[in-house]
Amino acid sequence: MTEPLIYELSSPGREGVKPPQLDVPESALPQGWLREDLPLPEVSEIDVVRHYLRLSQLNYAIDKGMYPLGSCTMKFNPKINEVTARLPGFTGIHPLQHPDDVQGALYVIYTLQEYIKAIGGFAGVTLQPAAGAHGELTGVLIMRKYHLERGETQRDTILVPDSAHGTNPASTSMSGLRVVEIPSDARGNVDLDALRSQVCERVAGLMFTNPNTLGLFEEHMEDVIDIVHGCGGLVYGDGANMNALTGIMRPGDAGIDVMHFNLHKTFSTPHGGGGPGCGAVGVAAHLVDYLPGPIVVLDPNLEEEDDPYFIFHEPPKSIGRVKAFWGHFGIMVRAYTYIRMLGSEGLRRSAEHAVLNANYLLSRIKGVYPLPYDRICKHEFVVEGRFKDAPGVHALDIAKRLIDYGVHPPTNYFPLIVPEALMIEPTETESRQSLDNYADILLKIAQEAHETPDLLHAAPQNAPVRRLDEVRAARNPVLRYEH
Repeated sequence: MTEPLIYELSSPGREGVKPPQLDVPESALPQGWLREDLPLPEVSEIDVVRHYLRLSQLNYAIDKGMYPLGSCTMKFNPKINEVTARLPGFTGIHPLQHPDDVQGALYVIYTLQEYIKAIGGFAGVTLQPAAGAHGELTGVLIMRKYHLERGETQRDTILVPDSAHGTNPASTSMSGLRVVEIPSDARGNVDLDALRSQVCERVAGLMFTNPNTLGLFEEHMEDVIDIVHGCGGLVYGDGANMNALTGIMRPGDAGIDVMHFNLHKTFSTPHGGGGPGCGAVGVAAHLVDYLPGPIVVLDPNLEEEDDPYFIFHEPPKSIGRVKAFWGHFGIMVRAYTYIRMLGSEGLRRSAEHAVLNANYLLSRIKGVYPLPYDRICKHEFVVEGRFKDAPGVHALDIAKRLIDYGVHPPTNYFPLIVPEALMIEPTETESRQSLDNYADILLKIAQEAHETPDLLHAAPQNAPVRRLDEVRAARNPVLRYEH
């Protein structure tokens, strides 16, 4: 990086702002509040503005170009979502206000719950969880309590296919249950024989991602659900890939008992940065009483002629609160706006275009990049980032070389069942020109892998930071500026 950092711009006595004269008696700060050895930079306002603008321009963002991170659904967030979330009636309220004062906000929460119920085919929904993995944890805790309430304390096992979402085993372990992995068959589906060999009275349920992390729809979904239900287990649907199904298929109708939705993936709320997010959870009728509370409901005491009035309800067998207050309300407003803007037909079209875009991009690079499962994909696909006649080139080299062409790499080395995996998800928001540009770059890099592989080994060469020693950085992080 050639531009000076903010500490290097520091000049003694330079100031960015002058505080006003005190209009109260001066007093000393409490002991320990101010560190004499804290080398804060002395800079002007324009120094600060230019510094942070430079940093922002070094970042890649969805507003700059395609973000094809498979399993992440990094689609464009429409700006109207931000406009509505910043309306004073939403930003100026407090979660401790009396329901009388926030009926508009409660209407949004209630209506979003109803939309998600309708989209997923579920009887109840909670919006409390703060992220997708938090929704997973919530769902597994619901499953666990359901079995405990029925006296089936022996059910301590969750079956997790090797093509499931990567956080499923962690959510299971955090719930105090044990994980048993189920392998995939030759077509990328759950291996039914392996599944049958594991079902027993100890199975609490199965965590099932469909479409799976290979981007493939499970061809034997009904069989998988029937096998697990047959032993008394529940089926958890990981909704991370719901962007391929919205408006087309309702998982609850297929027999899924509980499922989380990633509002940042499917319903276009902000993504990443550690939150805030929303991993809404939908459940079938027999699990509604176990949802975390409170949940916004219509006042059951209303007369037919009364205006709608919303209250908080605590499910009778609730697993308890999983988030402070009511969840991340601003995220809910954004998702509500997105759904209202698209409507049912628009939501279906978005899923259809996500699938179309993924299959088009796959058709452009198929035959050059090895394809482990040669099937029609859904919203994403996985190819191998390696070539038989260029053995020194790996998926990481391809990903780093993509940076030199000014585009973002896809997800690398996941799912683990595909060697040198490149997991690519273009989403529905990309144009054909954008997809062709990305395909052309991937094909060019494949040519370079054969002709000039050192270009890939040295990549990126045009980025502000060259290739890092990622293992060393993870083990020995430098978390503060040093001269």
